[in-house]
Amino acid sequence: MLETETFLHPWTGHVDAPLRLVENVVRPAWVDEYSHMNMAHYLTVCDQANWAFFNWINDPMRMEARNGHEYVIVENHVTYCGELAEGCAFAIETQLLAHDAKCYILFHRVLDGSGQVAATNEVKMLGFNLRTRRPDPWGNTPARASRLSRTHIAACLLRPRVRTRSLSKPEDHGRSECDR
Repeated sequence: MLETETFLHPWTGHVDAPLRLVENVVRPAWVDEYSHMNMAHYLTVCDQANWAFFNWINDPMRMEARNGHEYVIVENHVTYCGELAEGCAFAIETQLLAHDAKCYILFHRVLDGSGQVAATNEVKMLGFNLRTRRPDPWGNTPARASRLSRTHIAACLLRPRVRTRSLSKPEDHGRSECDR
């Protein structure tokens, strides 16, 4: 089984805009022959943000208490904007773009130690029951997701300028996050 960090954060009712649930450093095992983080490990660190988000929005219920109600990733899109070298600090900002009773669309920005965007990841999460192996409603999290959406809108968080065609509406296309 893959060893992962969970970056547990309590649900206090306070919602940051954007969320910053993951801060980490690039591990030696993530670095390739070009002396930077291998592209596959950008998904690794963004998956840390997925776990952190899901645990945060479900707090205080941890995986053992959720009776198989979890999520699966049904779509992922990554853009690479910069480099992260071994030992570099990074943080991930997370924005909830859309949600309904069974689906979340998150947008992650991987920021280097100076705050520059190194990569972005748009991810579609589907509520899933590990016991029945079928899609499943989120349970008690939609109210929290709605609060998060309202907070991000009130904070005037910009929607990403470019989202991939399969996850966005045509009017959302434009320049990349990397072009900012």
